Amino acid sequence: MQWRALVLGLLLLRLGLHGALWLVFGLGPSMGFYQRFPLSFGFPRLTGPGGPAPGPAEPPGGPAGPAWRRPGPGAAGRAPRRRPGVCGPAHWGAVLGGRGGGPDEYERRYSGAFPPQLRARMRDLARGMFVFGYDNYMAHAFPQDELNPIDCGGRGPDRGDPSNLNINDVLGNYSLTLVDALDTLAIMGNASEFQKAVKLVINTVSFDKDSTVQVFEATIRVLGSLLSAHRIITDAKQPFGDMTIKDYDNELLHMAHDLAVRLLPAFENTKTGIPYPRVNLKTGVPPDSNNETCTAGAGSLLVEFGMLSRLLGDSTFEWVARRAVKALWSLRSSGTGLLGNVVNIQTGHWVGKQSGLGAGLDSFYEYLLKSYILFGEKEDLDMFNAAYHSIQSYLRRGREACNEGEGDPPLYVNVDMFSGRLMNTWMDSLQAFFPGLQVLIGDVEDAICLHAFYYAIWKRYGALPERYNWQLQAPDVFFYPLRPELVESTYLLYQATKNPFYLHVGMDILQSLEKYTKVKCGYATLHHVIDKSKEDRMESFFLSETCKYLYLLFDEENPVHKAGTRYMFTTEGHVVSVDRHLREAPWKEFFPEEPGRAAGSLHRPAAPDLRALNSSSNCNRVPDERRYSLPLKSVYMRQIDQMVGLI
Repeated sequence: MQWRALVLGLLLLRLGLHGALWLVFGLGPSMGFYQRFPLSFGFPRLTGPGGPAPGPAEPPGGPAGPAWRRPGPGAAGRAPRRRPGVCGPAHWGAVLGGRGGGPDEYERRYSGAFPPQLRARMRDLARGMFVFGYDNYMAHAFPQDELNPIDCGGRGPDRGDPSNLNINDVLGNYSLTLVDALDTLAIMGNASEFQKAVKLVINTVSFDKDSTVQVFEATIRVLGSLLSAHRIITDAKQPFGDMTIKDYDNELLHMAHDLAVRLLPAFENTKTGIPYPRVNLKTGVPPDSNNETCTAGAGSLLVEFGMLSRLLGDSTFEWVARRAVKALWSLRSSGTGLLGNVVNIQTGHWVGKQSGLGAGLDSFYEYLLKSYILFGEKEDLDMFNAAYHSIQSYLRRGREACNEGEGDPPLYVNVDMFSGRLMNTWMDSLQAFFPGLQVLIGDVEDAICLHAFYYAIWKRYGALPERYNWQLQAPDVFFYPLRPELVESTYLLYQATKNPFYLHVGMDILQSLEKYTKVKCGYATLHHVIDKSKEDRMESFFLSETCKYLYLLFDEENPVHKAGTRYMFTTEGHVVSVDRHLREAPWKEFFPEEPGRAAGSLHRPAAPDLRALNSSSNCNRVPDERRYSLPLKSVYMRQIDQMVGLI
């Protein structure tokens, strides 16, 4: 009996030691399954490289092949709740044919805490990355739109080739990179440079230009940044330091209004209410304008246009943007609830029937949720809930749990919007935003698993290829233009879990960017993620998003993270303070539904008396009743309303 007592004593001692370490390192029960640390406490583990094969006579996905290729089960085919899993990058590395030592490699690397000194060093490296890019833009490119970091020059619209939409859709000859970077300066606490940059924008930037730009890009990069910076300047609390501008008279809000008025012709003379994709800032819609537009481009204007309307007290901008969203929503498949990616704005016919989470659709879903968070309109939440239900029913493939059951780990694929059948076997890098969106709605478990897939690809190439074929386990499109989506999801997952694994992910990304993309005068697009050849372009979102999210990931004390401050990020990464002021639409008192406006005609508003509304949120919402109980949903709804002071 003595040996039994001894064994029992040792067992209790071990459990006590594990419990102490559990508390010390913060690996609570809500996070034990997020990534695989040595302290696994009996959670099931995935089989990595070198582990037992699925079966001697069957391929990894079973007799029918990978589960990703099988048709989605539809709404009725889903289990009501997925159980927590351990779907870390070690497993995805195995699925993708990764090399290395398997799970133990990740355990050795990520099991330790992330020391404060290392975090501070990474924060400073992220800040230095931004400063290097920004200073070189100001020295070599301003007032042009973008920096050519290899030859140390600037670029604007391609006047010689109007068909060069890759350039002309984005560059409008309005100092794009400076405008896009304004709120990053504030978030990093650089008050003097922020004030200097704002004055430069006010004194030098004009939208009275013969430039044909994409409505979507001008809205998210320029209009959104102007509104974000305006709110920072006029915030009575000044959480980022003294960012006020002496004698500031709402100039940025005036500029935002001027730009939005120049974009309004895109919404005129369209039979569906869905806007034209491009406008000339001086003359309106070009005579030869394309009648086809992507769902994300036409349906992701509501956050910026809605903010502008509520700051001005003029419903025009929110009304046209909301009308476009409703028009697209009305065209979704009656069978699957899915939308396509390209639509004819005159006929409402779907030209592109692919439904997925990447290019052409990504920010449409994002802005359904964020519009609700910002404005509190229930119809936005209802649309998002229905869209998310369809996504889970038809786009999500693989087994229910991340690490349990038969078949492959979960993955979101591209399908036909009407049948739900698989259309191709690739994903694009823009889809990496989706784990971050899932964090905002509380679906953290699925976000963790999906994020691990994208990070496994990053680990293989030191970047995310623009398009990756998950069947061939190789890139289809090889370039990487310094996109922020994986960084954004990493940042939001860290905020949700506080798991140091995501700090290590951020460090990996920082080091890869420094190693592979840094050049003489900035950071360059990777032309080829395998041979690391470069293109001479640094897009504005590198400073407005990629550097910002990396900095915030490591800056634990940033005002964005402080209790009592509530912020949301636009699809371009511009910080927006959220409060009840933006949930007030004064025109509703007089025009509850505004039924009298025709789809094809708009009035152009005169500039009203501009009075800034000061406000300042991160919000969570669980949308899916199939997987979350009603009481839990009510808790999340109540948290949102408490944040904006409604209850």
